[in-house]
Amino acid sequence: MTEDRISSTHPQIPPTTEEARLLRLRLLRSRRVGATTFHRLMTEYGTAEAALEALPGIARSAGVARYSATSHQDAERELKDGCATGARPIFFGEPEYPALLADIPDAPPMLWAQGQVDLLHKPTIAVIGARNASSLGLRMAARLSKELGEAGFTIVSGLARGIDAAAHAAALETGTIAVYAGGLSRPYPAQNLSLAGDIATQGLCLSEQPPAMEPRARHFPARNRIISGLTRAVVVVEAASKSGSLLTARIALDQGRDVLAVPGHPFDARAAGANILIRDGATLVRGAEDVLEVLTTLPLPAQQQAVPADIPADPAPRRDRNLRETAALHSEILGRLGPSPLSEDQLVRDLSLSPQKLTPALLDLEVSGKITRLSGGLLCKN
Repeated sequence: MTEDRISSTHPQIPPTTEEARLLRLRLLRSRRVGATTFHRLMTEYGTAEAALEALPGIARSAGVARYSATSHQDAERELKDGCATGARPIFFGEPEYPALLADIPDAPPMLWAQGQVDLLHKPTIAVIGARNASSLGLRMAARLSKELGEAGFTIVSGLARGIDAAAHAAALETGTIAVYAGGLSRPYPAQNLSLAGDIATQGLCLSEQPPAMEPRARHFPARNRIISGLTRAVVVVEAASKSGSLLTARIALDQGRDVLAVPGHPFDARAAGANILIRDGATLVRGAEDVLEVLTTLPLPAQQQAVPADIPADPAPRRDRNLRETAALHSEILGRLGPSPLSEDQLVRDLSLSPQKLTPALLDLEVSGKITRLSGGLLCKN
């Protein structure tokens, strides 16, 4: 098996053969390999084939015996099942992959896309909010989405009840993107099944999960970073003080996106999160004009520069590490981490280590399941 050689630095050269896509999908679907680990492995080994060959050794050094990567047959099955639903895979680095999303540190290595893929390259804005939205909130979300759509913006949201559904429905004619938490053949919630079908026909449905994957709790924060990552700005219409919409807004800020919010009555718990965002500096939104005023000051995303596929680069060599030193470093890292998330930058400072020395150890611990990487460069101990 061979894969096109890629540069050991971002951006990755896109896979140009079906075999190369299968290898990347095998790597991505292998046990304990998420988006961040995938990119680290590609950076360190240069090709998916080399990373797959190294995975069992990495697992052994981290104390995981009998590790095996996802099989060729399983990867072929996912590609076949996904294409049978009318969806298509878009791999990181390919021309169809959205440029804004490619810039976030934990960009999905592959997306399943069903519908109008050209929407990925039009100006986008996210409209999100509460599931148990008020009548006024639903009307505001619909009005904003309709007017922003008419102004040339594609509306991105998460297909949830309430504000998300109102935003999608109002933007069907002008363009909307629904980001799924689970696979594309598992729209959630069930009450939005008809809306999901309309979006797949008139707009675009996206997911980083296998097509048949049932949505689970851990998938929703991962979905949220795609919603904000696809867009130049995020508008929160209604959100409780502890909600997924507020989490999406925080992720958006970490990604360098603008956050805007519609104010609500202080006594309405559904408006508490939006009011908190405004207090903390989010732009107050009274109507589409306020959003457009902010958007016109933001630069349009530069398209990804194509990297010539005929200029191979040697993969970055994996560093030999003394086992005793590695075990000591693992212990020191785990001693610094706990259940509360800590940023990788802070860990570098706490341990007085260079990122080049810390990265392989974090990779070992991720693959062994001893730590989890969260959005925004955060780490926590399992």
